[in-house]
Amino acid sequence: MRKPARALALSLAALAPVTLSACGSSAASDEKSVTVYSADGLKGENGNGWYDKVFEDFEKKTGIKVQYVEGGSGEMVQRAAREKANTQADVLVTLPPFIQQADDKGLLTAYEPKGADQVDGAGRATDGTWTSVVNNYFGFVHNKQELKDPPTTWEDLLDPGFKEKVQYSTPGVAGDGTAVLIKALHDFGGQEPAMAYLKKLQTNNVGPSASTGKLAPKVDKGELLVANGDVQMNFAQSKDMPNLAIWFPAREGGQPTTFALPYAAGLVADAPHSENGRKLLDFLLSEQAQRDVSAVGGGFAARKDIQATDANAVELAAVMEGVEVFEPNWAEIGDQLDSYIDAWKSATGS
Repeated sequence: MRKPARALALSLAALAPVTLSACGSSAASDEKSVTVYSADGLKGENGNGWYDKVFEDFEKKTGIKVQYVEGGSGEMVQRAAREKANTQADVLVTLPPFIQQADDKGLLTAYEPKGADQVDGAGRATDGTWTSVVNNYFGFVHNKQELKDPPTTWEDLLDPGFKEKVQYSTPGVAGDGTAVLIKALHDFGGQEPAMAYLKKLQTNNVGPSASTGKLAPKVDKGELLVANGDVQMNFAQSKDMPNLAIWFPAREGGQPTTFALPYAAGLVADAPHSENGRKLLDFLLSEQAQRDVSAVGGGFAARKDIQATDANAVELAAVMEGVEVFEPNWAEIGDQLDSYIDAWKSATGS
């Protein structure tokens, strides 16, 4: 799936709220454009990601050029919120619970793309404001060249040998970073034990990172030995980063666990090019685009009627074998997210 081009997001997010096109004009100036604010991961670093192919196919079919801005899930929602009085984005794509947060902030308007009826109920909003376009699962990576005896549990990461060799992206800013909290809350059975563990892990943790995508290259080079990520992104990265191995921490004596972390897309309220946004959302859920999710992007199709059989799909099934998939209570997480982030900051001194 992608070999993230995440660095772009941070620089663009600092700009005034004018979304820049490839030629430097504002999104609103071009009626044959559509602007996407997206969590990083689906665009390839070398132009070979799912977004790269789908956006190119979409432009060929419709003549509409995609203007693309990426960053952490929380960062993109925050930017859209800042621009609410002068909306720049047409489509917003983030990981949960940030897509729910965007909905709660009134940043999305109801639109159910063609094919949304083939997306499981948990993968779309009941009010039609967002729909999953790529399924995905949370995970970690380790350097399989350096670690002949790789970690399998959370407790393994507390070993002194991992000092300054572990890093995870920032909860509340990055979707995958927030996912670290969600998995810890589940695996350790609540906030208090989860935060107690993350406090201990801080001894080995390098420190916060706004971008998850920047961590895997460091793991591949051996600068880090372990980092967080997600299956789709890391699977795609592994094509160019041969030392990456995907794994799912378990509690000591327990089973490895993960949860679905889909890319969910919604039409932005008061979008400057809402009709183009609807066309793009339809295209993202089209049969061919959904087949390309695994074949090109290294992810999992959001549509349940798409049964991928390509080589990537076979490898991905093997990655997920034996891993328990739990379903977070996203409504509760959305309500409690700020308190979880505050507890994490307090526990880690971040």
